[in-house]
Amino acid sequence: MSSFRMPSTSSLPSPSGAPAVPGAPGVSGAPGASRAPRRTGRAATVAALAGSAVLLAAVPAFAHVTVQPGSAAKGSYSTVSFKVPNEEDSASTIKVEVNLPVDHPIASVSLQPVPGWTAQVTKSKLTTPLKTDDGTVDEAVTRITWSGGKIAPGQFQQFPVSFGPLPDDADSLPFKALQTYSNGDIVRWIDLAQAGQAEPEHPAPTLRLTAAAPEGGAPTATATGSAAGAPAADTTGKQTAATASSGDTSDGTARALGVAGIVVGVIGVGFGVFAGRRRGDASA
Repeated sequence: MSSFRMPSTSSLPSPSGAPAVPGAPGVSGAPGASRAPRRTGRAATVAALAGSAVLLAAVPAFAHVTVQPGSAAKGSYSTVSFKVPNEEDSASTIKVEVNLPVDHPIASVSLQPVPGWTAQVTKSKLTTPLKTDDGTVDEAVTRITWSGGKIAPGQFQQFPVSFGPLPDDADSLPFKALQTYSNGDIVRWIDLAQAGQAEPEHPAPTLRLTAAAPEGGAPTATATGSAAGAPAADTTGKQTAATASSGDTSDGTARALGVAGIVVGVIGVGFGVFAGRRRGDASA
């Protein structure tokens, strides 16, 4: 009578059908062997995602059409510039149209000539005439169109305009703008920002109106809305260097912060990948 012998544990087949080798990686008999790569992989993934988030958050949106300075006192006469950057890689901006708000018309509008560009002013009859120190105004400028020039890729152009008096019954003035490119594309900067919501994709250039200065003061528009010690234009009506450079300084700061954020993001991604490799090598 033949005797029955139980097979040894080492000769039993593994769940996958292959012989079980004690201590081999990936086998349940080797504690922690399959967990280390998963942990390092997760760490690298988390670091990469964090770095990507930093990269996305660090890139500022400075290709918008804007009005600079961004604020002016209510009831004042102020000179501002519509700054138009070209955000196309293979087309030039050939026309810029700025629409003035009809619900808060501005009695006096004058333009500073821009070399190479021709300005066309459109006026409309007012439903409710404006009463000014110079009399009653029954029509006002509702649209300004610049054409004939060219803003090449990677460049921008400023279009100075003098407004006054600014309304004293509004907190902001949106100027819906249309930017036409040489390839036929038209970008409509007409979206209005809503309180508590993210900035729209194509925001309309908006001039913020601040409280009027006390009697005896004659402030000019500044980027922060505070009174400036010197006029924004010289005796010939041209912008002063300080006014023209204020918007460029803010854009320069935004670019610097964006570059710094990108560098931090790249370092974070690299650290996560490097840490994952080291942990993987150590577990091996």
